[in-house]
Amino acid sequence: MTSFPVDDLRREFPALAQAGDFLFFDNAAGAQIPASVLAAVTDHLVSRNVQRGGPYGRSQEVDAMIARAREAVAAFVNARSPSEIAFGLNATSFIRSISLAVGQTLDSRSEIVVSDLDHEANIATWVALERFGARIVWWKVRGDGRLYVADLEPLVSKRTRLVACTMASNAIGTRVDVAAAARVAHAAGAEIFLDAVHFGPHGPIDVQAIDCDYLACSGYKIFAPHMGFAWCRAEAINRLPTFREDFIPDVTPDKLEAGTYVYENVAGMEAVVDYLERLGRLMGAADDWSRTMRLRAAMDGIALYERTLSSALLDAVSSIDGASVRGVTDRSRLDDRVPTIAFSVKAVPADAIATALAKHGIGARSGHMYAPRLMVRLGEPPGGVVRVSLVHYNTLGEVARFRETLSRIVATLAAEPA
Repeated sequence: MTSFPVDDLRREFPALAQAGDFLFFDNAAGAQIPASVLAAVTDHLVSRNVQRGGPYGRSQEVDAMIARAREAVAAFVNARSPSEIAFGLNATSFIRSISLAVGQTLDSRSEIVVSDLDHEANIATWVALERFGARIVWWKVRGDGRLYVADLEPLVSKRTRLVACTMASNAIGTRVDVAAAARVAHAAGAEIFLDAVHFGPHGPIDVQAIDCDYLACSGYKIFAPHMGFAWCRAEAINRLPTFREDFIPDVTPDKLEAGTYVYENVAGMEAVVDYLERLGRLMGAADDWSRTMRLRAAMDGIALYERTLSSALLDAVSSIDGASVRGVTDRSRLDDRVPTIAFSVKAVPADAIATALAKHGIGARSGHMYAPRLMVRLGEPPGGVVRVSLVHYNTLGEVARFRETLSRIVATLAAEPA
């Protein structure tokens, strides 16, 4: 693989230039977009801001754009068919739609396995099925912030309807062996639902290799505007009784696309896949490779580069007296995390650190990161943790500045009277 062209890529993101010295270290809450994505959104709004399904040219162009976007996202996740890709508002709405449908098909399989590593969006919507007779079974994080498939195995049985888990923790960055989890679920005749929102910008997603049944993701975490998409195994989703208007076909993708979604943001998502495909070529992918292979080259390149960011971030936080990092800290196991680092400093409130970082032009976040059950499980105080979350346009130079700034902030805050 060629060296990662981070400086060239940064020039494709207008927000990075406009921000001056500000550091985008809160990418888990939403990433910036390339100029080509902004252009695609603008072009749609100017040239074809009409409803699809009409007989006139502009409307037919919307239909064509949506078809291209399905093909693009299908290549991104290695779907069997573009028809397995549905577009909507966000991942949470897809999780809810699918959970409500699953809740109507429990019968003798009434158990839903959820993990306390997950974002609350992939917990609460399944817990809500208890009113329909579901029994929630907890796949619990160990003290090192990881989910172990060995702990999942005894939880899954002939009573299990579905296992729901994340691909990577949005709070502490830990990755999950979802392919192994899928094998455990399927061996018992159950299905598996994956939340790919946080993992999406950090590495390749291959639904065929993982062998999952449902997957939801949000485009705004992967350099697109606010939108969501879902991949569902056709035979699985087509069995479910999803909400739809009477004239909507009861097959994928139509049965998951309730109402009108934001077409211009779907156009932006198509442009993101084009951007990543160009990156794949920069990483050495040949023109005669399939689109999925070129995208795989891009995401493999991103994952490899981001390991250096993870290592540097871990070094930065570990250099602070009294600091503790949650999740994977072993530098030989960086494949088991993404560059999302959650930490706390003894006797220094997390919100004070995040506020001070903001005053120094570094965007970070404090709190429970929408994973309050995980914070309780890991023994974090009510104020939660500080989270810094990087993506492929961040640099080692930025991490060095963060390290120096954090050191000065903690020294100042620790010296203040209680």
